[in-house]
Amino acid sequence: MSAPRPRPGIMAIQPYVGGGHAVEGVSNVVVLSANETPLGPSPDAIKAFNNLAEELHRYPDGDSADIRAAIGERFGCDPANIVCGAGSDELIALLIRSYAGPNDEVLLSRHGFLMYPISAQSVGATPVFAPEANYTTDVDALLAAVTDKTRMAFVANPNNPTGSYISSDELQRLRDGLRDDILLVVDSAYAEYVSRNDYAAGAEMVEAGRNVVMLRTFSKIFGLAALRLGWAYCPPDVAGVLNRVRGPFNVSAAAQAAGLAAINDITHMDRSRAHNDEWLPWLTQALTDIGLTVHPSVGNFILVRFDDAVIAAAASAALEAAGVVVRAMGGYGLPECLRITIGLEDENKRVTAALTEFRNTTA
Repeated sequence: MSAPRPRPGIMAIQPYVGGGHAVEGVSNVVVLSANETPLGPSPDAIKAFNNLAEELHRYPDGDSADIRAAIGERFGCDPANIVCGAGSDELIALLIRSYAGPNDEVLLSRHGFLMYPISAQSVGATPVFAPEANYTTDVDALLAAVTDKTRMAFVANPNNPTGSYISSDELQRLRDGLRDDILLVVDSAYAEYVSRNDYAAGAEMVEAGRNVVMLRTFSKIFGLAALRLGWAYCPPDVAGVLNRVRGPFNVSAAAQAAGLAAINDITHMDRSRAHNDEWLPWLTQALTDIGLTVHPSVGNFILVRFDDAVIAAAASAALEAAGVVVRAMGGYGLPECLRITIGLEDENKRVTAALTEFRNTTA
């Protein structure tokens, strides 16, 4: 008997698997697998979310007007060129659906966010991976991989899962080296954590031309991962395309209300950044001191490399035995690595204690 068949290439996709949040048999679990902020959302955002309980029968504002205006004011962007989505994941998918398809190529850094190649494959496009230099986006390698079929290029800056970044000058060099008909998407999901003088999230590049999009999210420092809220800052033509292909009510009322409250609570965001500024270097140094290789990170997580994939898996198991969930990196082509989110003080110390014991028992 015949049956509906998916489009060619769909069954070749390896589905995205998010970070775990539980350990069987353990009730007090420390979740450091998904780069969630340990301080949680702003109390104002929680209140705004709860206040919508009696309005669940109402459709949300399909234009996301209030949250776009707040984003524009907070980040100095033109609200008319901001498009909101159900997390930046939706915006990634919409961009690729709009600008790539069968026989097209989507250019990626080797260890970039997995949703880029997944979304490319879903529309029949071919993801093309450029090698990295010391776990960092290599502009020369990306440019060398451009072909006549290249339609888009994605750069996560800072990059997940490596935690590395490239300077604004390097990002501009990439833009200058691409054809004008190639859409460069700069995914700046972790921009709020970065305080380096040579870093820029990409808004100025968006405003300077017609082929750069900047993506941002409320899932990280704003602590609204459960509500799915992201935004794209686009040239007017690209914003017009996205507004044609997105769903008419793609951002929930709860996400808009909580996002509006979160973006206006600057004190809470500053507190979250200050916490990361303190504990990112602390955890990096603590794990380096016990002989582990920790790659430099400007995000809210670190990438820890072990001698091989077997040892990395054993280290992950040892952490789970201690009630700590981290993220294995085999799906990113880094089976010898674990990604660990920066947690609260006691959580970071629990990680250090568990890995110290692991090192002592396996040395």
